[in-house]
Amino acid sequence: MIKQEVNILDIKRKKELLEAYKNRHPEIGVISLKCVDTGESFLGISVDTKADFNSNKFKLSSGIHPNQRLQSLWYQCGESGFELSVLKVLEYKDLEEDHTIKLEALRDLCFAIDPQARRIWK
Repeated sequence: MIKQEVNILDIKRKKELLEAYKNRHPEIGVISLKCVDTGESFLGISVDTKADFNSNKFKLSSGIHPNQRLQSLWYQCGESGFELSVLKVLEYKDLEEDHTIKLEALRDLCFAIDPQARRIWK
C-alpha cells in the first residue's frame, strides 16, 4: 500500500515538473564569453542563456568546444579568466516562436559595437 502511494506521488511530481518546464520563460539574447587577459570576445545568440553558458563551460572544460581559439584561451586562462555576460536580452511572449532573425539582428548590433569580437559557434 505504501509503495503504491509513493508511486502516485512520484507520478504527480513528474507531471508538476513537466508542466513547470513547459511554462518556463528562459532568458533569450546575445551572450558573450570574454577573455580578461586578451580582451577577446566571443558572441552568440541564445534561446536559453543559462543553459548555453552551462553548455559552453562544459564543452570548454572537457576540451571539446568547436571554436579552437576560444578553447585555446580557456586552456591558458581557465574559467576564472573569462567574463560571461548577457549583452542584449530579447523580450518575447511565445517561446515556441522562431526568434532567430531578431536574435541575429541583436548580435549584429553587438558586433557593430565590438568589431573585433568573434562568434562563439563557427
